[in-house]
Amino acid sequence: MNRILSVLGAVFLLAPAASAADAPKKPNVVLVMADDQGWGDMAYNGHPHLKTPNFDAMAKEAIRFDLFHAAAPVCSPTRASVMTGRTPNRMATFKWGHPIRPQETTLAQVLKAAGYRTGHFGKWHLGSVQKDGLATPGKCGFDEWVSAPNFFDLDPVLSDKGKAVEFKGDSSDVTADLAVKFMRDCAAKKQPFLTVVWFGSPHAPHKALPEDRKLYDARPAAERDFLGEITAMDRAFGRIRSEIKKLGLTDDTILWYCSDNGALPKLGSSGGRRGAKGQVYEGGLLVPALLEWPSRYPKPRVISVPCVMSDIYPTVLEWAGAKADKQPPLDGISLVPLLDGKAKARSKPIGFWDHPTGGVGTPSKEWMRQVPRPCRVARRVVETAPDREREGRQRADRRGFGGTRGGFPHQVGTVRPRHRPEGVARPARDRAEASRGDEERPHRVARIGRAQPQRRGLPSQVSDLTSCAGRRR
Repeated sequence: MNRILSVLGAVFLLAPAASAADAPKKPNVVLVMADDQGWGDMAYNGHPHLKTPNFDAMAKEAIRFDLFHAAAPVCSPTRASVMTGRTPNRMATFKWGHPIRPQETTLAQVLKAAGYRTGHFGKWHLGSVQKDGLATPGKCGFDEWVSAPNFFDLDPVLSDKGKAVEFKGDSSDVTADLAVKFMRDCAAKKQPFLTVVWFGSPHAPHKALPEDRKLYDARPAAERDFLGEITAMDRAFGRIRSEIKKLGLTDDTILWYCSDNGALPKLGSSGGRRGAKGQVYEGGLLVPALLEWPSRYPKPRVISVPCVMSDIYPTVLEWAGAKADKQPPLDGISLVPLLDGKAKARSKPIGFWDHPTGGVGTPSKEWMRQVPRPCRVARRVVETAPDREREGRQRADRRGFGGTRGGFPHQVGTVRPRHRPEGVARPARDRAEASRGDEERPHRVARIGRAQPQRRGLPSQVSDLTSCAGRRR
């Protein structure tokens, strides 16, 4: 009898171990995003001058999306949609500079709860990068983060979990270095990871390294730095992809690349489509996108079905086998059936609504300069000064933006934001985020110091990609 009990006990003890061994391995996830790269700003999409060898290689070897769309024609709403799987208007990140609401459920939070280690590197533009901010990358679920309030260029100053750190070099190279360090650490500890890499290029103002700019000496002066920044970003992306291979993680890692909105007016390329950044046309929404996961999708493919940024959240969670405890309504869909070849069309359409609310200027470099530091030495770390108007003083306005300090949630250091009544135009130095789009739509901008009444009742631009997929307008 004792012998029988011993055998049964051994069977029960071995059963959990066998179950754990048979459990599918959690894939690593690396999400990389450009800042203002249009669909046509890729050599593989036909740009006649641009050099993007690393993007071109992945486009040939992996999955290429030809009809991938930003959730909005400007950056903050799109980034929030990646994080939440929801449309910008549903979760109230209407335009650039609007923070993500603290009550939103993010991809980082869900994966962190599922056992992932999470890191964000580069442009944030979804809230504060102060240590105690309400919408920092940390509050949104990232264990490690070295982030900027907005775009950043050569020799950037970034916030390392609330500490200002100076770096030397091209902004894309710096961001890739941070991501590589994080992935190496996770690999050494055998931890599955979510690495979000949001480059600050090729957002204006354009400042390329001399060697990158030199590649385009034959081009007009206005183009050289712009094209040079994209080439530098291509190099940084290649480093990330190469590092995944060096770590032996290629088969276990999802690498997904895209841009946050369509092409810049005048400089960028929409591939001949109507409109540009800031406009709800395909030129303002269509972006380059690539996906690699060799163990699941070993053959190169081209996806010509319309997809959107809010699809990333449900797709990644399905692959990771993770679910939110209390999932708010989603607008994106899982692309797994499409990618697995089990579907040939979307299960529901994609809608876009350009909300009449204006953007909020976020002069990242100006604000980061106010962080005290003893000397300008690369990677010198100093504590961020306490905020005198602490974000904890919540402002419960109709959008649900708790703690935005009068609409400026991103600032690092002690500089107080300028109060600007609703409807009054931004000063010229704060208008870089619009990428000169306002000048082409002067009816949307008031003169400095002159109040402009809130426009109400005007129909917003609406687009349904199920009826115009792939059509050039």
